[in-house]
Order: sequence, then C-alpha cells, then structure tokens
Amino acid sequence: MATWIGMIAAVLSGGFAVGAAFYIIGRRLERRAAAAATAAAALEATRRMEEARDRLTIEAKQEQLRAVERVERGMASLRSEIEKREAALDREKQSFSDRERDFSRREQSLKDRDKNLAAREQDVRTQLERVAGLSAAEAKEELKRRLEEEARGEAAALLRDIREQAKKSADREAKKIVATAIQRIAAEETAETTVAAVALPSDEMKGRIIGREGRNIRAFEAATGVDVIIDDTPDTVVISCFEPVRREAARLALERLIADGRIQPGRIEETVRKAQAEVDASIVEAGERAVYETGLKGMHPELVKLVGRMKYRTSYGQNILAHSKEVAWLAGMMAAELKLDIHLAKRGALLHDVGKVLTHEHEGTHVQLGVEVATKYGEHPVVINCIAAHHDDVPHDSAISVIVQAADAISGSRPGARREAFDTYVKRLTAIEQIASQFPGVEKVYAIQAGREVRAVVSPTAVDDTSATALADQISRKIESELQYPGQIKVVVIRETRAVDYAK
Repeated sequence: MATWIGMIAAVLSGGFAVGAAFYIIGRRLERRAAAAATAAAALEATRRMEEARDRLTIEAKQEQLRAVERVERGMASLRSEIEKREAALDREKQSFSDRERDFSRREQSLKDRDKNLAAREQDVRTQLERVAGLSAAEAKEELKRRLEEEARGEAAALLRDIREQAKKSADREAKKIVATAIQRIAAEETAETTVAAVALPSDEMKGRIIGREGRNIRAFEAATGVDVIIDDTPDTVVISCFEPVRREAARLALERLIADGRIQPGRIEETVRKAQAEVDASIVEAGERAVYETGLKGMHPELVKLVGRMKYRTSYGQNILAHSKEVAWLAGMMAAELKLDIHLAKRGALLHDVGKVLTHEHEGTHVQLGVEVATKYGEHPVVINCIAAHHDDVPHDSAISVIVQAADAISGSRPGARREAFDTYVKRLTAIEQIASQFPGVEKVYAIQAGREVRAVVSPTAVDDTSATALADQISRKIESELQYPGQIKVVVIRETRAVDYAK
C-alpha cells in the first residue's frame, strides 16, 4: 500500500515537473515568436519607408527636371523675342538712315531750286521793268492796288454770304430754342365753363333749397350774385355765372348748406360770407404757389393776389393762371438759351395777362390795365414793356419782351390749348374763306388746320409770280384787320401753270 502511494506520488510529481517544463518552454516560444513578429514588422516598416523615400526622391528629381525644362523654354522664347526686336530695331534704324539721306538730297534740291528761281525772278523783274517802263517799287504799288480791289470785292461777297448764313442760322437756332422749350413743357389742359354742377343727396333737397315760396333760393342768389338752375336733372343743381370767383364761392356755400341741412336766409348769408372768405384765401394761396413755382421773389402782395385771381379767369376756354405759368416757363427756358435775364423773362411772362382779372371792374383793355397795375406796384420797366408789347400795342424795348410774346403765342396757339364753341369756330372759318375770296384772281379758297392756315388757289393768267407774294400779304393784312383769332393764321397763295402739247 505504501508502495503504491509512493509510486502514485512519484508519478504525480513527475507529471507536475513535466507540465511545468512544458509551460516554461511554451512561454519562451511565445516570447520568441512575439519578438520575431516585432522584428519582422520593424523590417517591413523600414522597407516601406525606404521605398517611399526613394519614390519621393524620384518625383522631386522629375519635377526639378520639368522646372528646368520650362525655364529653358522660357529663356529660349525670350531670346527669340529679343532677337526679333533687335532685328526690327535694325530695320527701323536702316529705314531712318535711308530717310535721312533722302531728306538731305531733297533739301539740297530745294536749295538749288531756290537759287534758280531767284535768278529767274531777277531776270523776269528786269524784263518786266524794261517792257512796262515801271520800276520795281511802282509795280509793287500797282500790284497792291489791284490786290486791294480784288480783296474788297471778295470781302463784300463774303460779307453777303455771311449775312445770309447768319440769317439762316438765326432762324434755325430760334426754331431749335422754341422746340426745346415746347418739348420740356407738358401741361394739362382743361376746358372751363360758365356753370358748376352741385350733387344732391336726393331730389327732396331741391325743395329745401327753394324754400317756402322760393325765399331760400332768392336769398342765396341775392347773397352770391349767381343764378341757381333747378330742373328735372336728377340729384343735381346747376349754378350759372360768368364771374368764376362768385360761381366758386356759391358752389362752396351751397355744398356747405346741403351738408349742414339747415337752409334758411340767415344761415345762407353766414355760409356765403365764410365761403367768400375761403375763396379769397385760396386766391392768395394760388398766387403765392404760382410765384413759388416760377421761382420769382419780391413781388408786391397785391400783384400776388391778382395773379391768384387768374385761377378763376379763362380766355378761349384756357385757364389764364395755367397759361401764364406755362408762358413763364417757356420764356425762362428761351431766355436761358439766349443768355438773357431769366428772372425778368419769367416775371414779365407771369404778369403779361394780369390785366384780364380787372376788365370786369375797370374800363380799358387788359393790356392797359396790366400796365397801370404793374407801374403802380413798382415793377421793372422791362416787365412793364413785356405787358404792354405782348400784343404789339407798343414797340418792344428789349429782347425779353419779344421772348414773352413768342412764349404767349406758343402757349395760346398750340393744339388743345384753347377751345371755342362749334358755331363760333364755323363762323371764323367761313369768314376767313370769304375774306380771301374777295381778291381778284382767286378761284378757290380752303381754310385748313382748324383755321390756322388758308390756301388760296389763283388763276395763273390773272396773277403772276410777283403779284402772288403781294396777294398773300394783302390777304394777311385783311384777316388781321377784320377778324379776331388766337395765335396766327398762315396764308398760302398757290399758282399753277400747265404747258400742254401733243406729239404727232
């Protein structure tokens, strides 16, 4: 038993010993394998690094070679360009040398020619003196006299040509200035009437306006000086008056009374007074606005008020205030083009029709009244002459008054500026044709361009070319003396001569 136990212990001891030996040997083999793997990885990394270094070295050398090649190509191109420029400079130098030699030869030739001409001149002078029997000084004086006569003749012809050209240029420049001024004006035009319509909330309001036995409407007409027309027109009352200021005050008062609803004689008088005060204030405001818009300063307050009153006056359907402002702008533009006083031109233009607001209250023409009021309030003499001469009642004292007259004609005669009744228009055209038909030799007459041009066809046997011009002038003078019309009328005399023959 003990022997078996000893044998078992010995076997177990030997097994432990063998296991320990195997474990130790395995650990050593593992360490050696790990060391070998580490060494192999280090060798592989070293190999890769060397390969990358070799590759980078090769690439760097290749890039260096390419850079060297590019530099060499650039140097070659630069050397080629330098050689070309040197060759061009050589050619230019050679050409300059050739031209210099050519100039030298020409200079020498000209010197020789001058010597020959001087010698020939001396010979000719000697022969002329011998043939003409005149000395050199006498011949010179004779030549000078003849040259002076020729120069005078040429100068006279040149002066005549210059005058004609100046006249043509002046006409062209005047048309250009007028056209430019017209193009820069874009004013709206509205037709003025002698009535004003007032809208009513209902037809029942007409009875309240009339009042018991008509006392309200009588009180209103007495207070305002207008006629109130109440007819079958639905929801509308018409105010009629030839005085625009009174008509405007009546319109405002009636609208206030309708809005308030209390229509009675006492209330009517109070409302009319307030409306008249409001219209007076609007007149002053309109005058101040017109003076401001035209850029004028230092105008007397009474003149400003008269300018504002032009807002409620018309001529041929054209609002006078709008017309005067338009004339002021046109005159200012033309004065600027001609380097004249723009301020005086605008001032004279704005006030040229100021007398029209006084014709209902004073005797005299609007020109006379305008001159009187401008003189009374200390206007400049040039401005006064613009008012006095814009219808050629007096001579023009300055170019500014001529400009104002031209601007007035442009504003009043352009299409759409003025309106007139149809029957008046027809009568004017008929009168123009009748006047032109009265002259001997006139066969047919046509009024065209809305009466702004009349064409008279004459018999070629009764009127020749010279008398045709005189006939146009006679017709113009006849129209001026017998008719009133806005703007101007162009008279054209047409004479036609026909020569007829037959080929057989």
